[in-house]
Amino acid sequence: MTIHVSPDAHPALVLNADYRPLSYYPLSLWSWQDAVKAVFLDRVNIVSEYDFQVRSPRFEMRLPSVVSLKHYIKPSRNPAFTRFNVFLRDRFQCQYCGSPDDLTFDHLVPRSRGGQTTWDNVVTACSPCNLRKGNKACQDIGMWPTQPPFEPTVHDLHNNGRQFPPNYLHESWLDYLYWDAELEP
Repeated sequence: MTIHVSPDAHPALVLNADYRPLSYYPLSLWSWQDAVKAVFLDRVNIVSEYDFQVRSPRFEMRLPSVVSLKHYIKPSRNPAFTRFNVFLRDRFQCQYCGSPDDLTFDHLVPRSRGGQTTWDNVVTACSPCNLRKGNKACQDIGMWPTQPPFEPTVHDLHNNGRQFPPNYLHESWLDYLYWDAELEP
């Protein structure tokens, strides 16, 4: 799964006050208009700029390519239970066969048997596997997820999100996106 980013749109990477991206997936980007507005409202610092300028009769400025917030936003400890976050936790793959296509989610203990819609009972599944499993429990049909479901942390989701970079990464963003990645020898 790829998020489409147009380099011609001159988006700005948004960093928290500690210079970490607010989000990795989707990548925390603002339009150039929102970035310029935040500069004028004194909400951000310009960290890096494009070689592209905007002009008015009385004003001229290079567009920001990276901005950092002036005030730190504390990340949420517990991510919301959403379909997207379940897919991200499971790396956008069916937990039964590994397919990235036609994804939905499956209840390990089916709802018809009292299963709840919770982090610990829901996994990503492709439609064919979900149909095959139906309203049966894993042990009844012998279908087991590749990893047991769990409640992820924001850190878990950020780590998974790094595996799905957008189609375009401006060179000025790279030092801020992967500064905590393990270096190759």
